Amino acid sequence: MIKTYIIVALVSYLLGSIPFGYILVKLFLKQDIRATGSGNIGATNVARSGAKGLAVATLTLDAAKGFVAVFSTMVFFAAVGEGPWLLTLASFAGLFAVLGHMFPVWLRFRGGKGVATAVGAFAPLAPGALGISLIVFLVVTAITRFVSLGSMLASLTFAISAYLLPPHELRHEEDSTMFFVTLTVTSLLIVLKHHENIRRLLAGTENKFGGKKSVPPPDAMEKQA
Repeated sequence: MIKTYIIVALVSYLLGSIPFGYILVKLFLKQDIRATGSGNIGATNVARSGAKGLAVATLTLDAAKGFVAVFSTMVFFAAVGEGPWLLTLASFAGLFAVLGHMFPVWLRFRGGKGVATAVGAFAPLAPGALGISLIVFLVVTAITRFVSLGSMLASLTFAISAYLLPPHELRHEEDSTMFFVTLTVTSLLIVLKHHENIRRLLAGTENKFGGKKSVPPPDAMEKQA
C-alpha cells in the first residue's frame, strides 16, 4: 500500500512540475516570464506580460495537469480499491501535483502558487466545495482587484466547504480523515506560497489585476518564481 502512494506521489509530482507558463512564454515570446511583473510562472503573471492568449492557455494547462493527475489515479486504481481509500489516494495525487507546480524540479524548485492546478485536481473530488470557493474568488477579486487575496480566501473557503460538503462516498464513513487532511494541507500550502503577496498587501504595494505592470527588482528571480 505504501508503494502505491509513493508511485502516485512521484508521477503526480512530475506531471504537476511541468511549467507551462514558463514554456509558453519562452516559446512564443522568447522571454523569461520570471523576469516580468511578480516573477511568477502562473497565468496571472503571464497576463501581465500582455499575452492574454498565453495566459488563458497557461491557466487551462495548469488546471489540466492537476485534473489528469487525480482522474488518472482514480481510473487506474479503481480495480484495487474504492470508497474512502480511492478518494484519499486521489486527493494525495492532487496534493503532489500542486507541490510539483509549486516546486518544479526543472526550475530549481521555484514555481508558482498552485491555484489553477489545485482547481483542476479537486474538481472531480469536491465539486461543490470548489464551486463555493470559486464564487468567493470571483467576488473578492472583482471587489478588490487583488487576485492574490481572492486566491487565498478561496483556498481557505475550499478547505472549510469540503468538510461541510463532503463527497457522497464519505458522508457516512469514519475512515475519511486523511482525505480532509490532504485537502486542508493543500489549501494551507497555497496560502503560505502567497507569503510575498501577503507582505505586499500589508505594505500597500501589491499589484492589482489590470493595473500597471511593475518591474521586479534584480534579485526577484532568485526570491520567487
